[in-house]
Amino acid sequence: MKYIFLIAVFNALLFIVLLFQKKQRALHDNILICWLTYLGLYICVYTFYSHELFTNYKLLSISLISLLMLHGPFLYFYIQTLVSNRQRLLVRDLLHIIPFILFNLYILISSFLPAVSEKLNIERLAREFDPPFLFLFFLILTALSGTVYFVLTIKLFRNLDIRIFNNYSYSAELDLSWLRWLVFIFGVIWTVLITVTVIHHVFKLFSMIFCTDGLFLSLSVFVILIGYFGLKQKVIFSSEDVLVSRDRLKPSAKYAGSRLTESEAELYAEKLTDYMKSSRPYLNPELTLSQLAGELGISSHILSQVINEKLGINFFDLINDYRVESFKEKIVDPKYGNFSLLGIALECGFNSKSAFNRIFKLKTGFTPSQYKNTL
Repeated sequence: MKYIFLIAVFNALLFIVLLFQKKQRALHDNILICWLTYLGLYICVYTFYSHELFTNYKLLSISLISLLMLHGPFLYFYIQTLVSNRQRLLVRDLLHIIPFILFNLYILISSFLPAVSEKLNIERLAREFDPPFLFLFFLILTALSGTVYFVLTIKLFRNLDIRIFNNYSYSAELDLSWLRWLVFIFGVIWTVLITVTVIHHVFKLFSMIFCTDGLFLSLSVFVILIGYFGLKQKVIFSSEDVLVSRDRLKPSAKYAGSRLTESEAELYAEKLTDYMKSSRPYLNPELTLSQLAGELGISSHILSQVINEKLGINFFDLINDYRVESFKEKIVDPKYGNFSLLGIALECGFNSKSAFNRIFKLKTGFTPSQYKNTL
């Protein structure tokens, strides 16, 4: 087990060095550097000093456990900076680390009160030892912090999906699929380990070392994966992008403050439809809402409103509907008789085989090969 921890520490150090060598580091890169530094030092301390801390320095061991409260905020900030075009953190972001500060302030004050500090022991939480209420409260916060932040990150992913569908005609390299899986798997592992810890304290099964070793083993694997993929992760939404972000309210509520009149909306919708047929901008595999708006000579927000209200669809589905129809036309055209299915799909604006197969099946109910066999 110890060697796995050391491998994770070495990988964290290696990824930090490589991140520092990036020519243009974004905010999410800097957060990842701080995150890997924290995880590397955390795992390193646990590897060499956990037995001594848990045996002879119970207050320091509690403080070591409290550091788990920082993992969730780091995860949240990293994803938040990836799915938005934020250039810096704000003062209000410090609110996320207040529980950690309060917990350690409580430990510090308790160290000067022998009557209180004697009751602080993560190995002994039974009723006969009468642990202080605040101590139990902070331990529960520590246990729940991971689950809470995993829920918050899921919400960020949902907001990301909305932004993609409203602004982009493709989702590859934007949907953070690697990070979604990593968060989901680690969230499940965290929940299982917390459950095991509760079982340990209630039924006296397993041991505290078994629980903490399992948690740090999962953190070690997490370090290796987040460092490897995070090193390659590029900025998703640059500061030059004009993004339209809409929630799931009814169109009338979403655009309540818009000055666009009904007649203007009808005119823009007709102009958009004509332009899609004549210029076929959907053939551009990286077409975005802002690009199409620029070609039409209107603002992104007005174009978004027209697409949502007048056409009853989002930008992603609009563009890919045209691509699917274009594929249906080309597959029966003798001109494309020697083209493979993927070759035709690329001609229609799709940028990958996986995206084409997924979207085509979603729109038609058939895989491309099944559709071809029905002709």
